[in-house]
Amino acid sequence: MKKAKQKEKKIEEQPEKWPSFFLQSPSLTLLKVIVLGDSGVGKTSLMNQYVHKKFSQHYKATIGADFMTKELQIDDKLVTLQIWDTAGQERFHSLGVSFYRGADCCILVYDVNVYKTFETLQNWHEEFLEQVDPTHPETFPFVLLGNKVDIDGGNSRVVSEKTARDWCVSKGNIPYFEISAKEDYNVEDAFLCVAKTALANEHEQDIYSQGIPESISESEQRGCAC
Repeated sequence: MKKAKQKEKKIEEQPEKWPSFFLQSPSLTLLKVIVLGDSGVGKTSLMNQYVHKKFSQHYKATIGADFMTKELQIDDKLVTLQIWDTAGQERFHSLGVSFYRGADCCILVYDVNVYKTFETLQNWHEEFLEQVDPTHPETFPFVLLGNKVDIDGGNSRVVSEKTARDWCVSKGNIPYFEISAKEDYNVEDAFLCVAKTALANEHEQDIYSQGIPESISESEQRGCAC
């Protein structure tokens, strides 16, 4: 009888030993992120480096679209980034409508060593806004990434950092990162900024939907405290 009572007492006390995170788990937020840019700029390599910490020298064009996911915690939010890689070849542009809709942020990628990939950023930017048709296109979250800064020690680059930043200013001062998917340079910081920028926009949309007057300055909207 005494052993039975001791066993019963242990069962009653067990819930008190549960870790606090079972009782106070962070809220979960799913963010859909679209990665755009010409073929060969390193979109898939960028995603593989960020999600799997892997890089391959062998280039293979993405057919159609594919996505990867990664979880991270920002303040009290558990964020799942659903990162979509859409093909950069024109014949696949017709797939855009179904893949773009519901996007929370767009990453534009170009190769700092190939000027044409920088010139087409305008087309990618316009096409994305056309396909998604956001309520407030002027404040929709974009992040620009200049990839392959590692090549030839930076001596073969043809797009200067100033040129890229000037373009970002012309688009509402969107965040810009110079990265290397191969060397894993600035990749984590770039995606952290993507998540924070998308979350900030999500909060802003909540304010709009509640009919509360906008009180956030333009610099705060576009900033990404990263």
